[in-house]
Amino acid sequence: MRRWPLWVSIALKAALVGLLLVALAFPEAARFEGKAMTARAIVYPLAVLVVPVAWWLVSRRRPSQYPYALDILWTLPFVIDTASNAFDLYDTVAWWDDATHFVNWAILVLAFGQLLLRLPVGRLATAGLCVGFGALLAILWEFAEYATFIRDSPELETAYTDTLGDLALGLSGSIVAAAITAWLLWPREAS
Repeated sequence: MRRWPLWVSIALKAALVGLLLVALAFPEAARFEGKAMTARAIVYPLAVLVVPVAWWLVSRRRPSQYPYALDILWTLPFVIDTASNAFDLYDTVAWWDDATHFVNWAILVLAFGQLLLRLPVGRLATAGLCVGFGALLAILWEFAEYATFIRDSPELETAYTDTLGDLALGLSGSIVAAAITAWLLWPREAS
């Protein structure tokens, strides 16, 4: 068995925790100020434990190979977001926020697609579920952004336009990932 997926998964989770600890250690740094880093420090580690915990609960009843691709893809957007704050990319690169909304949603939907590829779901249903999952996550993310830091920030005046753009980018990334999952990653024998 190849061990590199295990080490990539562990490295991503360790990087996430390290980046979050830096944010908590230096909350007054401009790159972290007003970015809900405490909420991220609570939610993100819990989020990246979803795959290992779910797999452990399911595999107790029926052993199966660990879904490393799903786990790595699911963890990556949380690392990208936290690193983007740590390296001040959101505030110094004008297009970075838009790019991360597209890319991170594509990655999250690819992760969800990895789950669907393990289930007896048809190709079109997989594509539809992927798009729906991505759209739902994009909406929930925007609710969380508003609740944790937008409503009390100077960004409130432009938040509506930004939110609509973020939703469009998240949905676009979801559609691309749904197409990749349902047509490029679809097992040949299942076609």
